[in-house]
Amino acid sequence: MRIPPSRSRTLRGGTAAVAAAALVALGAVPALAAGAEPDLGVGTIAPIKGVQAGSAFSTPVTFLNKGTEEVPAVWVTYAVSPGLKAEETYKNCSYYTISSYDEMPESNVAACRVEQPLKPGVLYGTAKPVSLKALDSAFRDNLRVGIGVNEPDTGDGGSTDPVQGTGDPLTLVEKGPAGDADRKNHPESAASADVTAANTADFALTGAELKGEVGDKVTATVKFANKGPARVQGARDESVTTVDIRIPKGTSVVKAHGYCDAVTKTHYRCGTSQSWVDVDGGESYPFVLRIDKAVGRTTGEVSFSGQERPFDRNAANDTAQIVIDTGKGSGTSGSTGSTSTTGGTGGSSSTGGSGSTGSTSTTGGTGATGGSAGTGGSTTGGATPQTTGGGNLAATGSDSTAPLAGMAAAAVAAGGGIIWAVRRRSAARAN
Repeated sequence: MRIPPSRSRTLRGGTAAVAAAALVALGAVPALAAGAEPDLGVGTIAPIKGVQAGSAFSTPVTFLNKGTEEVPAVWVTYAVSPGLKAEETYKNCSYYTISSYDEMPESNVAACRVEQPLKPGVLYGTAKPVSLKALDSAFRDNLRVGIGVNEPDTGDGGSTDPVQGTGDPLTLVEKGPAGDADRKNHPESAASADVTAANTADFALTGAELKGEVGDKVTATVKFANKGPARVQGARDESVTTVDIRIPKGTSVVKAHGYCDAVTKTHYRCGTSQSWVDVDGGESYPFVLRIDKAVGRTTGEVSFSGQERPFDRNAANDTAQIVIDTGKGSGTSGSTGSTSTTGGTGGSSSTGGSGSTGSTSTTGGTGATGGSAGTGGSTTGGATPQTTGGGNLAATGSDSTAPLAGMAAAAVAAGGGIIWAVRRRSAARAN
């Protein structure tokens, strides 16, 4: 399910997606105060696969001045998603983390001032391949490299205080004249590549156990958690996973969580607030339920649906239950009175027969007293509470079905897994 088009900010959800704000942080070049903007390009970076969590790796990066004038100095910037960091630091680079904000995940950035000219039409590369380290949480990560003439801005999210590197300076070396293929391979001033590590993540569900009586409102909170060790980045503009919640029988929904849509009046499908989930991160889905009928111990099932999770190898915590003790059902109590066949046998005596007073008693309970007569016990103990209970349940269902029907149609048509970014803000205000 896609994000609603009314979204006010573009998501950078997928590992290969680079939003406009991120490009600024990567060194996208603002217009110069005077003269034309230099036409600088970063070479396409091949995907990096099979990295081992906790290990170092490197990749070559190339740059091209596609203009006609020499550029005296440049800023080379590279940024990585939270599962990666710089393996070695350069003394002409500053290192900081841009904080997560809105729908943007955090990013570890190195901004490097390279004081050497770039000749037009000449291909350049770093003196050594850029060296990075995959953290224990690495899994679906991303490397982004940019080049520009102005110091990059950290964007709307702000950043940690920059720390200057201590190693040899980052330098560029000439690789020779650029041909037509090189120009095509350096189309923009920023480039991005996926970095995939061999890792696992344990997605887990937790249910709730509650107790109440008919008419009570109780809050059942279902929780989704990523127990790691990997941080998981989902597909762009989509929920990182989908949770199906089925409401226990004898209850109805008074208020559902803002990330959840009704499929039916007893089945809800819930998404996540972002397209990624950090280690020990997740979502909580509180549901306010009304107990409409005493049916004893009643359960509703909770499970994952939607995207496959080949990285999750622990199926034991992939399901959970909402359990509610609603009290002893009125139908059960009535059946106990009506099955008192001893009273019925007594009723065959003239005394029991004259016990019609018990049957005509306006109070069902007192009728049961005179009701060693089977007539009084059977009628008041069994039929009347069942009819009343059934009537109340039907009325509750009638009240809730109409508005939910429209929601169900929308949810079924669109499918599961949407990131509820707009509704998240509304839900936060409501809660």
